[in-house]
Amino acid sequence: MAEETGKKQVKFSDYIYVLYKWRKLLFINMFLIIAGATVYSFLITEQFKATSIVMVSSEDSFGLSGLSSLISGGSGSLGAKLFGKKGTSEDLIFGILNSKSLLTNAIHRFNMMEYYGIDDLNIDKAIKSFTSDLIFELNENGLIEISVINENPFKSAEISNYFVRIADSLNIELNVKQARNNRMFIEKRYYKNLSDLRLAEDSMYNFQKEFGIFAVPEQLEASVKAAAEIEAQLIQQELMVDLLKQQYGENSPRYIGMRKQLAILENKVYELKKASKLSYSSNVLFPFSEIPGLTLNYYRIFREIEIQTKVMEFVLPMYEQAKVEEQKSIPTLIVVDPAVPPTLKYSPKKAFIILLCFFLGLFIHLPIIFRMEGIHNLKMINNPLDEKENKFYSRLVKIYRIRF
Repeated sequence: MAEETGKKQVKFSDYIYVLYKWRKLLFINMFLIIAGATVYSFLITEQFKATSIVMVSSEDSFGLSGLSSLISGGSGSLGAKLFGKKGTSEDLIFGILNSKSLLTNAIHRFNMMEYYGIDDLNIDKAIKSFTSDLIFELNENGLIEISVINENPFKSAEISNYFVRIADSLNIELNVKQARNNRMFIEKRYYKNLSDLRLAEDSMYNFQKEFGIFAVPEQLEASVKAAAEIEAQLIQQELMVDLLKQQYGENSPRYIGMRKQLAILENKVYELKKASKLSYSSNVLFPFSEIPGLTLNYYRIFREIEIQTKVMEFVLPMYEQAKVEEQKSIPTLIVVDPAVPPTLKYSPKKAFIILLCFFLGLFIHLPIIFRMEGIHNLKMINNPLDEKENKFYSRLVKIYRIRF
């Protein structure tokens, strides 16, 4: 024979029976909760959501990469990097939409202080309430949705379209300001380049005018060849002079004439090799002793002209493009779907409110019912809390006329 445990096994039907005994309390209270939730859902003011869908323009046909591609054989990204131009991003648009200046303008334009009942005209309170009715998000297709919730469907559409229009104009204004700063920066560099190039050209002019040097490599080659020919003539003349001296002596008129010619050749060779200046003007020859200094100065001036010319080739297109960017006001947002007054309400969702209240009511009442059943089955009261619960239980039994 199985040993009796002395405890009654609780079955599912026991729970159902408890609910059945307390059915009046449960049905009456749930009815009141559902009725109250239904009335409340119909008393809540209906609100409508209007949505504008826009995309960020990828327009760059007149961007900095256009003219800057002329520089360095088509490195189009170089100009964009110098100007920090990466195009309008979605993050920038969201930043503009959430900016305090834009929200403040919208609040004053559409009289949202009165709409939210803010009597002290506190703009921070208005912004907090207003932003709760705004939804800015990126949808699954990469487009920006600008949604506005309002009691008036026409006003919600108007505000949404206003945000699109003002966000675009503010973004254009920011781009123009950035372009103006770029233009001012590159303009300073452009005028400095003009000044440096002019100084280098003046230095070359003065150098050529003073020394008569126009092409150092060619003139140096000509000077070397001329010096070699003169020195070869000098060697031949020395041989002739030595032969005449041996044949006719130092007092011979022929020897004296040849000796004078030798002296002239020696002077010419000395001028080319040692003298600081030729005794005659020449547009081709110049003294060898001056070659290092003249060559160094010439190449320094020539190099400076080349550098400033290359800088000019780079800066001038950038400067012209910066002026174009400053005057450009091309829309940066493309409206895919403008906001229209919605015909279906956005809130309140009556069925959701009623169901939520229903389940909350059950969640609250079920523990109370089973606790009251536990109080009913108590053999004796052990503490003041049980006594208070017992009194509460007795009142519920009388109010709802519950029979056991």
